[in-house]
Amino acid sequence: MNKKQVTLKTIEEIEVSNDYLDFHSRYYSYSKIDSLPNTKLVSYTNSVSKLLNMQIDEDNDEKLVKLLNGELLLKNSKPYSMVYAGHQFGHFVPQLGDGRAINLGCINGWHLQLKGAGLTKYSRQGDGKAVLRSSIREYLMSEAMYGLNIPTTRALAIITSDEPVYREKVETASIVLRVSKSWVRFGTFEYFYQSQDKQSLMELADFVIAENFSHLKDVEDKYEKLYFEIVDKTAYLVAMWQAYGFMHGVMNTDNMSVAGFTIDYGPYAFMDNFDVNNICNHTDYEGRYSYANQPRVAQWNLDSLATCFSALCDEKKLVEYLDSFLHMQDNEYLKIMQKKLGLSHELSSDSNRELVTLLIGTLNTVNIDYTLFFNHLSHFEYEKVIDLCMFKKPMEEWIESYQKALENESLPKDEISSQMQQVNPKYVLKNYMIQEAIDKAENDDFTLVNDLLKIAQNPYVVHKGYERYMYSTPQEFCNVQLSCSS
Repeated sequence: MNKKQVTLKTIEEIEVSNDYLDFHSRYYSYSKIDSLPNTKLVSYTNSVSKLLNMQIDEDNDEKLVKLLNGELLLKNSKPYSMVYAGHQFGHFVPQLGDGRAINLGCINGWHLQLKGAGLTKYSRQGDGKAVLRSSIREYLMSEAMYGLNIPTTRALAIITSDEPVYREKVETASIVLRVSKSWVRFGTFEYFYQSQDKQSLMELADFVIAENFSHLKDVEDKYEKLYFEIVDKTAYLVAMWQAYGFMHGVMNTDNMSVAGFTIDYGPYAFMDNFDVNNICNHTDYEGRYSYANQPRVAQWNLDSLATCFSALCDEKKLVEYLDSFLHMQDNEYLKIMQKKLGLSHELSSDSNRELVTLLIGTLNTVNIDYTLFFNHLSHFEYEKVIDLCMFKKPMEEWIESYQKALENESLPKDEISSQMQQVNPKYVLKNYMIQEAIDKAENDDFTLVNDLLKIAQNPYVVHKGYERYMYSTPQEFCNVQLSCSS
């Protein structure tokens, strides 16, 4: 059967919906987009434009630039920003909100949001702007995570300007248009819970069910089941982060999506040389959001969300379900790691679990590039793996155990290798790669941004001319910590 042909619309023809504005005004505030001077298009993502049924003229991108710059509004668009609260590094802040983000409306279930579009009611001491550096990072990583099949928000396009923005130094202003199936956060529920607003909590939960969990609409105990599914999705999300060596860097409750997506890309990083205690955010002095802590922090955040849901259902049942989170997340992680290792045994296989546990300890000892390790392993290039190790004996011993495990597999080795290559990327967008693109973009050369976008969208094949990005991160750039500033 042929798929239904979708008719693309020009930007002027597209009409958005604004269901979130049906709520009381305490949920949001209307916002005015602050257009930038002398704008230019850095990049756009064709696959995201198709999600929105949006036709973009490659030879005439002026309308797209105007959309991002607030000079052209979509039909029925009523720009607004959302309020929420949140636990930041464990400390509760009763009111946060979209301090630099402005929502444009919804198309095909995708909520459009401009980041860096100016002051909102929730900007606090901020200027509502985003710099080119952070905008490129968000734009590229959104698409890189999608390319790896990790649940994530997406990004349509990014523009830059010559307007100065003051951070640690003077930088240039930029706006990125990102899209998501939901912008509701754990912190959104926290905002209404702390004000003892049960009616708004119920309305918010109903909205989340309608948008992202519609199968729960008419079931008994729907709020309880909604919470359970948020726990499930978060367990899977964090398992994917851990398996692919991704560190979010700022897992505050206001940066956690109830729909189970990765949102708000700040001082994130993909692992360079494996270090289980790696911290990618240099303001995370205590290592709260280290790689090793991500599962426990996710559980902590879900516990905060359970407190909010206690106004709607039996908190005891929520907490009992949450008690299984780490076990659930670990099982999801083991499933993914078994695929990455080419092992097909049942989840209950103690030998596989031991092999994965031993691998993590070995990787932590031998000082090896995490992604490159799996790339070589996918081809059973054991000598190349060992050559990369600073300390070789632990890896030699692990490989011996791994080879014994492979003997129990029924598939021929070439088929196992082929399956492994489908889940072990040749590329992840490491920070030094993105920094190279940023450096060029700050000099009005956007070619590397667009080339990295192509790599991000298809990380499982070799990209000619960029083979060097498959190798170990240069030592001087390994596990460099970044700041939250954007």
